[in-house]
Amino acid sequence: MQQPGVDKNLYKGVWVYAEQRRGEVSSIVYELLNEGKRLAEKLGTILSAILIGSNIKSKAQELINRGADKVYVCEDPIFAEFQDDPYSSVLTQLIEKEKPEIVLMGATNMGRSFAPRIAARIRTGLTADCISLEVDPETRNLWQTRPAFGGNIMATILTPGHRPQMSTVRHKVFKEAKTEEGRKGESVEYKIDVQTLLNRTKFLGFIKDANAAMNFAVADIIVSGGRGLGNREGFKLIKELAELLGAAIGASRAAADLDWIPHSHQIGQTGKTVSPKVYIACGISGQIQHIVGMNSSDIIIAINKDAACPMMQIATYALEGDLHEIIPCIIKEIKSSRRGYESCL
Repeated sequence: MQQPGVDKNLYKGVWVYAEQRRGEVSSIVYELLNEGKRLAEKLGTILSAILIGSNIKSKAQELINRGADKVYVCEDPIFAEFQDDPYSSVLTQLIEKEKPEIVLMGATNMGRSFAPRIAARIRTGLTADCISLEVDPETRNLWQTRPAFGGNIMATILTPGHRPQMSTVRHKVFKEAKTEEGRKGESVEYKIDVQTLLNRTKFLGFIKDANAAMNFAVADIIVSGGRGLGNREGFKLIKELAELLGAAIGASRAAADLDWIPHSHQIGQTGKTVSPKVYIACGISGQIQHIVGMNSSDIIIAINKDAACPMMQIATYALEGDLHEIIPCIIKEIKSSRRGYESCL
């Protein structure tokens, strides 16, 4: 169905929303810039980044160095902390004025919160939690692929009669754009009449998640536990191994639902998407919902009694046996090798 009154020829360019918190740009933005640049080149158009915040214009060159040809900076004290209403209002205004053909946002708490509001206001489609993007240079349609029906199938969605085409994209499904110091680009300050911005909430404060011991986004190694641990006590083994390796602790949905570990550690379709150098899956059978959240890891080590389970099949190294015997042996060997190393110093 054609969007009423839309002339698709007026819509040009690929946009990436440059999510930031307290002046720090989220790493998912660099992933989106990398993919956005590829799409823009296929379409023969430019890549723009949208930066909304307070005292953040200094970050514009950083985004240009990562591939943005243009950066729209929307700066005002009202944007010091994320709130749905003002952020949605200003980005809606900017889209209606500049008319991009594609808008990409991270499938983060922030992106999932206000991307649907924007799509509803400008009467376009939104595909959430995408894991793959492609464009057709002739029709200029964006092919947006996401897990559906509990992750059992992959659905590719198009919005051919609407512009812009909007997607939120999962973390760690694309590689980060490399930095090119001194790259040339344009920074445009977008003047906002804050009186026109809807704001029905008041920011009271920010409480950090005390359970998140390590940020999955920066973890090179993740040790995850599943139902095969047997009980809550099983995570003591996971924690000991993770501490020795300097790793983050992950979990399957089954383990989190059993309240063995907080849901903030959950990896998978309904949890975090990760892509560490090493992913160690302990007692995780590997349902598709979990695998879509970690299968881009460089090395996968699976420990499981069931050699035929999906996780053992996709593993780089599969250790068949009782994890309560295997993990203590690994811990013992790590400690022993380190004592030997220290004695040589």
